[in-house]
Amino acid sequence: MANRRQFIKQAAIGTGALALSTSAFPNILFKKPKDQIGVALMGLGYYSTDLLAPALQLTKHCKLTGIVTGSPEKAKKWQEKHKLKDKNIYNYDNLDSIANNPDIDVVYVVVPPFRHKEFVLRLAAAGKHVWCEKPMAMTEDECQSMIDACRKNKVQLTIGYRMQHEPNTQQIIKYGREKTFGAVKFVTASAGFRAGWGKDDHWKMDRSKGGSPLYDMGVYSLNAARYVTGEEPIAVLAQDRTNDYTRYPNGDETTLFQLEFPSGALANCMTTFSMNIGSLEVSAENGWYRLLPFQAYSGVNGVNSKGELLNAFIENEQATQMDNDALSILNNSSVLVPGEEGLRDIRVVEAIIKSAKQDRRITL
Repeated sequence: MANRRQFIKQAAIGTGALALSTSAFPNILFKKPKDQIGVALMGLGYYSTDLLAPALQLTKHCKLTGIVTGSPEKAKKWQEKHKLKDKNIYNYDNLDSIANNPDIDVVYVVVPPFRHKEFVLRLAAAGKHVWCEKPMAMTEDECQSMIDACRKNKVQLTIGYRMQHEPNTQQIIKYGREKTFGAVKFVTASAGFRAGWGKDDHWKMDRSKGGSPLYDMGVYSLNAARYVTGEEPIAVLAQDRTNDYTRYPNGDETTLFQLEFPSGALANCMTTFSMNIGSLEVSAENGWYRLLPFQAYSGVNGVNSKGELLNAFIENEQATQMDNDALSILNNSSVLVPGEEGLRDIRVVEAIIKSAKQDRRITL
């Protein structure tokens, strides 16, 4: 009986201590797992303002918690519109202090590509995950330094290739991987639009800043040729063409390039700022399939040679992309489009530029 009374007394003391500990320190034992990540957008131009910010309102696993901008006027407008805390507003000078802000888990870098390396390295050093808009950077070496910095600092780096998150695109990637229609033999891919920024000094007109049709839109065609074949190009032959040397003094209003793959598959690709185009067609041993449009912000759909429609629907491509990438952070799992994918494209972009300049076939 004495032992029984002693046990009851000790149990009561233990229960009281547990109650005290959980009330005084509620987050110690019953901390709710994080189900959303805080996102800061860096660079508040068209893509962030008109597409990413609205898309973040549709996500399940993301929340807009901060911004990084060089414009005090934009900062004020965004803070008022999105109810952002003062401490979550950054500029390019005080960016490094973001390391001490637990509200922001990842920064989506949406500045001109020639500045991607600089900011990705700073964010990695600050311990923040990075979503980097395409194209990844200007050169293969820049891409590698970004990958190395994120790996060193144990943060995720993913590239904003939203098409690889799109279900109809994922279906044609599966066709190639599983050889549903046999081996891929020939690919045609075009991506472009008629540029009308209202000024000739827009950074997208300048290849040295990561502009030009090749960097801006050509990576869609290039990335598509790579993901439908599942191979890396072994050679490229390219040409730059222009009808307006006033706006395109380097002659790169339009870039045409042909890719050769190890299996013998060929791809004819085109990118331009002179017309609205966007199609992807794949010819295989036993059939064909296509997407039209294939890189639009919405309405991607297609058909295959069996008459089967490729018309899976998602509400918002950017929201799907960011939710997928957020889950990779929350689950500490592999990202769908890592930095290595962006690097592989830029390696070929450099070869395309060299081929067009030297007017010869370049091997990779």
